[in-house]
Order: sequence, then C-alpha cells, then structure tokens
Amino acid sequence: MVVLNRIYTRTGDDGTTSLGSGARRKKYDLRVDAYGTLDEVNAVLGLVRLHTNADKAFDAVLGRIQNDIFDVEADLCLSEKGPGGARLTVTDVQVDWLEKQIDHFNADLTPLKSFILPGGSPAAAYLHLARTVCRRAERIMVELKDQPGESVEAPALKYVNRLSDFLFVAGRYANDKGARDVLWAPGQNR
Repeated sequence: MVVLNRIYTRTGDDGTTSLGSGARRKKYDLRVDAYGTLDEVNAVLGLVRLHTNADKAFDAVLGRIQNDIFDVEADLCLSEKGPGGARLTVTDVQVDWLEKQIDHFNADLTPLKSFILPGGSPAAAYLHLARTVCRRAERIMVELKDQPGESVEAPALKYVNRLSDFLFVAGRYANDKGARDVLWAPGQNR
C-alpha cells in the first residue's frame, strides 16, 4: 500500500526523481517521461468521466482502465526488481480484458467510411485527446525499450497499444455510437 504522509520532499529540487526501486533519474529521463505521459492519459480520463456518469457501465470500464494505467505506471517506475524479486507488472489478462472491451463497444458502431475528426460530444473530444496522449506514451515506451540497459515489459507495451485502440472506439461510442462522429472531408478547403 502506498502511504503519502508528506507531499513535498525536496529531493527533486536537483532535477531528479526516485523510481520505485529507489534509483534516482533525471526528470526528463525516458522512463520518467513514459509513466508521466501515462499519468496525463489518466488525468484526461478523469475529465472524460465528468461526462459519462449517466452511462454507469461505460463509466465503470473507464474507472477500471484508470486503475490499470496506474499498474502500467508502477511497472515502468519499478525498472528493477525489488527485494525478493517481486514487482507489480501488467499482465496479459489485463490486455485480454481490454480487447474484450474494444470488441464490446465496437459491436454497435457503424463502420467508418472516412477518418473522423476529434469532436462531437465533450466525452468523445476528451477520449480522442486521451488517445493522442496515449500514442505519445507508447512512442516513448518503445524508445525506452530500445535503449541499452533498459527494458519495458511486453504486456505493458501491449496494454498501452490496445488502450489507444480502445480510446478511439470509446470516442465513437461516446458520440451516440458514431452517429455524432465528425467526418473528415478531404480537400474540402482547397
């Protein structure tokens, strides 16, 4: 269990932060950037949920995803195994669950015949914002994984990849199951 008795520690005043293992890293380190960017995704999902209260099942899915995002962040934060070799990691079970949610919410959507623009309802617009931030987090995680001496667990990378797919589908779902999607009109303003 995490206990936060004191919010400021002053240990980051030198431009470093502590990973879950206790190792110090620069605040611009790719690992810190990866889990910080996922924290942005989570914050945007908090905004989405201000607009999804009427749909309790959808809101509950978003709440579970917010919790799972913290699991991914913890996985990234604990780059080395702690005492006894135990650490929190994202599992393929979480990835499978997310895939089921994508299939569930996508089932009632009309097939797309054009790319869509972010917008429509407030929830949909925020979901598309979360999707773009999630894609940035994924790019950072891939770059981190490719660095010598670094690693990113495969389920964590899979989860974030699926998450951006879910957020796209969820954005359409939040637009009255696609009825309020804003379609791209190629070359419309030439």
